[in-house]
Amino acid sequence: MALLGLVVDGGSALSARQSAADEAEQAARAGAGALSVEALRSGSLRLDPTAAVASAELFASVAGHPGTASVAGGVVTVRVSYRVPTEILGIIGISSLPVSAVASAVDVRGVTMAAP
Repeated sequence: MALLGLVVDGGSALSARQSAADEAEQAARAGAGALSVEALRSGSLRLDPTAAVASAELFASVAGHPGTASVAGGVVTVRVSYRVPTEILGIIGISSLPVSAVASAVDVRGVTMAAP
């Protein structure tokens, strides 16, 4: 029975881990798009760290699993962590399994040179 639980609930945890990774990646991308308006007006690209964290955390929350975001050196990093309930392992006292993912993103400048 425990082996069946590992297969079924382990498969669910792997699927949830992929979903968490997708959510963290998308949230990090959302945060990386939060550019500083003042920097844009002066002709440069720079991330607004406060807006980036807020945007990334809002995206993760709306996606269904609140996460934490941070900015260091223009890179937005998002961590999503939650637990998924088990269906079969609950019989042996394991009611949930941890799932977490971390992803980072950086805003990329557009084309700066003409094609040859």
